[in-house]
Amino acid sequence: MRKTNFSIEFFPPQTPEGMEKLRATRAQLARLQPEFFSVTYGAGCSTQERTFETVFEIQREGLEAAPHLSCVGSSRSQIRDILNRYREAGIGRIVALRGDLPSGVVDPGELRYANELVEFIRAETGDHFHIEVAAYPEYHPQARSPQDDLRAFKRKVDAGADSAITQYFYNTDAYLHFRDECDALGIVIPVVPGIMPIVSFSKLARFSDACGAEIPRWMRRKFEGFGDDTASIKAFGLDVVTDLCESLIAEGAPGLHFYCMNQAGPVSTIVQRLGL
Repeated sequence: MRKTNFSIEFFPPQTPEGMEKLRATRAQLARLQPEFFSVTYGAGCSTQERTFETVFEIQREGLEAAPHLSCVGSSRSQIRDILNRYREAGIGRIVALRGDLPSGVVDPGELRYANELVEFIRAETGDHFHIEVAAYPEYHPQARSPQDDLRAFKRKVDAGADSAITQYFYNTDAYLHFRDECDALGIVIPVVPGIMPIVSFSKLARFSDACGAEIPRWMRRKFEGFGDDTASIKAFGLDVVTDLCESLIAEGAPGLHFYCMNQAGPVSTIVQRLGL
């Protein structure tokens, strides 16, 4: 039976208390032996420093860290300095993203799209970094059309991406259709499904509305039927996401990437249920 690799994403905490909580979360999740931990990245200086701190701490613990790096609002010089810091620290994997401009900032910077960032990383560092990029099975909310979104994804692949991680979704057919479209375009890199465990339906609904991830109607109705019964919401959420992962593994997904929201419990339960 083929082994399914998985990885886990954190966001950098904003407070010392949050850092302590993340250390405990990471210690618990490290026992599951994920392939790597990724760490998100913001365009503001304070957020960047928290990302550096979290990434380097993971690396010092002997675990593989994959920092997110977004290019919008940054200069080539700034990105070059970040790449040098990561290379000197022994980081070997980067998640390359366009990112969003910080509130109130107008200048998009010298690199406007993720494919330009991938090209720049390759030009500066050769094959040192394994480069992950983002993919959108339900299409990027800012894309003018599905075809435009697929072409944008192919540009990132042609620029030198090694693999991709998708936005989360709850419809297996959306992923399979996207994979077929990638095959038709000659895109051969692994496209790893992003998995969002469900702890609070109200938070998930708000987040999904903002990022364009679809919650199937049958799921919405079921969650809404639970009202404020948090135990039933969590139990149903675990069942839904475990079933989704099992379906993806059966369809040959090259791995799973969990958006853990800095919580160990849901991911631990799902990984154990899957026997990973």
